[in-house]
Amino acid sequence: MRGSTRGHAPGKIILFGEHAVVYGRPALAIPLNDLQATVTAKPGAAGQGVVIEAGDVGQRFSLRDSPAEPLAVAARLTLEHLGVAEPDVILHIASAIPIASGLGSGAAVSTALARALAATLGQTIPPEALSPLIYEAEKGYHGTPSGIDNTVVVYGQPVYFRRNDPHPPVIETFHTGAPVHLLIADTGVASPTKVTVGDVRKGWQAQPTAYELTFDLIGGLVERARQAIEEGDRPTLGPLMNQNQELLRRLEVSSPEVEALVGAALDAGAAGAKLSGGGRGGNVIALTDPANRPYVTSALKEAGATSVLETTLRPASAPS
Repeated sequence: MRGSTRGHAPGKIILFGEHAVVYGRPALAIPLNDLQATVTAKPGAAGQGVVIEAGDVGQRFSLRDSPAEPLAVAARLTLEHLGVAEPDVILHIASAIPIASGLGSGAAVSTALARALAATLGQTIPPEALSPLIYEAEKGYHGTPSGIDNTVVVYGQPVYFRRNDPHPPVIETFHTGAPVHLLIADTGVASPTKVTVGDVRKGWQAQPTAYELTFDLIGGLVERARQAIEEGDRPTLGPLMNQNQELLRRLEVSSPEVEALVGAALDAGAAGAKLSGGGRGGNVIALTDPANRPYVTSALKEAGATSVLETTLRPASAPS
């Protein structure tokens, strides 16, 4: 076993397609490469096995004593995949990704843990093997995960996702042609995803034709947004975000807090802005460029954002 090793993984955010994705339309999610979870693996005392430390949330437990913990599941599946016995190692977690905020914290920490554990054993796990492993660990957080979080986080690439019931979902990774600079502003209001999804379903049941049309329009925006990202077409991407936000208003999942941040971002020069996730709170994302990013950040904070995070989606060949 090696000395100190580290594993890293990014967070993720939904960029286009909220709510319509529930009804078979596609959605886009992207990695938050500037928001990373890091796990450091260090040799532990003889006979103690795997110990996981999550100082940010005050947790410390062993694989033996808490086998059902999602992170313990990730560690156990990693060891099973590698075909090795449980080593004496301490896995220390440090993450810049807010917890329970729709930013993929659980998948990122599990991925970083698996990578650190494999590295300390002198091995690596390729993405095609690691992604389903993290999917299994995600069940401890989400019950029946969609598969989008683990794919975005493990591959570190944008993901195109579409439900395909009763068959497995369509999940495709794709590349970006030019940097996409985003700000993620927290409204400070919890996003009640189950409530908003339920309310949209009630509206769909009452007005199926109108809602299906809105879902179709959102799905069309998703397809155009994927093309714009692949081609590095930033001028097209901003207006598509604004159009998606307008359609989400039709679905009545926006809120005064969301609209305040969207309006502030656009007034300060953002190319586009929309809610991300369930809506009626949660996060707002704004498309910026390096020149106006400070002004948009200030405007979002003045409009009530409790925090503003920066991230840039870069082409695979671009320097970090």
